[in-house]
Amino acid sequence: MHAPYLRLHEADNVVVARADLPSGMPLPDLDLTLRAPIPAGHKLATVAIAKGSPVLKYGQFIGVATEAIAPGDHVHTHNLGFARPGTGTPVPKPAWTGEPEEHFFEGFRRPDGRAATRNYVGVISTVNCSATVVRKITERFAGEAMRAWPHVDGVVPITHTTGCGMPSKGLGIEILQRTLGGFIAHPNFAGVLVVGLGCEVNDVESLLASQDLETGPRLRTLTIQQAGGTMKTVEQATAIVRELLDDADAARRETISAAELVLGLQCGGSDAFSGITANPALGYAADRLVRAGGTVILAETPEIYGAESLLYARAETPQVREDLQRTIEWWEEYTARHGASLDNNPSPGNIAGGITTILEKSLGAVAKSGSSPLRGMCRYGERIDRRGFLFMDSPGYDPCSATGEIASGANIICFTTGRGSVYGAKPVPSLKLATNSAMASRMEDDIDLDCGGVLEKGEPLAECGDRIFELILETASGQRSASERSGFGDLEFVPWQAGAVM
Repeated sequence: MHAPYLRLHEADNVVVARADLPSGMPLPDLDLTLRAPIPAGHKLATVAIAKGSPVLKYGQFIGVATEAIAPGDHVHTHNLGFARPGTGTPVPKPAWTGEPEEHFFEGFRRPDGRAATRNYVGVISTVNCSATVVRKITERFAGEAMRAWPHVDGVVPITHTTGCGMPSKGLGIEILQRTLGGFIAHPNFAGVLVVGLGCEVNDVESLLASQDLETGPRLRTLTIQQAGGTMKTVEQATAIVRELLDDADAARRETISAAELVLGLQCGGSDAFSGITANPALGYAADRLVRAGGTVILAETPEIYGAESLLYARAETPQVREDLQRTIEWWEEYTARHGASLDNNPSPGNIAGGITTILEKSLGAVAKSGSSPLRGMCRYGERIDRRGFLFMDSPGYDPCSATGEIASGANIICFTTGRGSVYGAKPVPSLKLATNSAMASRMEDDIDLDCGGVLEKGEPLAECGDRIFELILETASGQRSASERSGFGDLEFVPWQAGAVM
């Protein structure tokens, strides 16, 4: 019989309720009686905590008591506040057993040698002014129109809300062009048509030049002004896309080493069980992929705040640690400049699910990266140049962060959720991993794997992680994800929009 609460670390002064617990309920083994109702996933104090004293969960600092807390009290936003984490006790460098594993999936081998998990054709806008034209083009290849190309997964519109009204140099245009360049070059696109208006800041020529891309059989371009307007562009584009589809349809899956997989890690709609079930189970699967020679990308910089010491300890070199530390400091200054704090991050859904501060959220979020050494840092959307575990700088907003991971080369995404996210991407499949069985059952059409058995049935994290790893290989081999079956991905391209809009 399970206790009605979870103690996550012997040093903790709070425990987590497994289910809704009523006020007045005795907990004899803790020698206390609940002084308030405790919702599932929320925290309760096991000892008296003085005002201003630290609150510990996972054995780590998650904030300070804003008032005196008695044993059995509900610990949440009314009595637990954010405080900037101190340097604390250094985290020892974790032991890493990198014993190699050999695994395979059925993927597409592109002419340049890279591996793909899907076989799409993309139509990509340089600027919002060409977005409607891009969608008109792709609408011609929807549904039954694709029967002529049975080996192609579809034609994907990649549109966005920017591309002009911005400086021609600087952070904003650099991020946009890097992100678009990553999608244009992504191996999951067998062919790409880039469509511009003709007078925008991010014009076709400067976009391709900035990313060292050249037109050819795989990459074609059009501008609306030169083509003669909307419908003439659509007609010309339709003929080009047909040619790209003919080439793409010749591709066939073949056996490829799992070392060619690049896994993007995401969590969204998180709850207090995220750091207990799905995230550490995904971390186990991520470690298996690293041992197989693959690549794992952790992102969402604001959501490692307070847990960065765990990543510092895993840095392969002092330079990697320094790069990560500078990135954290940039975000502190960036949010302060805009009158915000990194503790503004937990969403209303996170808070309702039992997460109180960004420090608590970050400890759970970092768990999904496993325990392998941190080999390097990359900028948002920057194409990765090494294998193993990497960190990509990005905002914490899930669609934006995942967009950057795909631009960096991710060919599969794993996305944990406790409250219930419905996110899906193209051209990369996104697997949704539920932290609790109640939500997984309620939103069964959107969830690929339920990790709630870790909590409810005592399933070992390693076994749950093995199930995730096998699902990654199956999905990379062509098994459709829940979000793919539901048609997600045409509207989820969300590049990080930074810098002045003029």
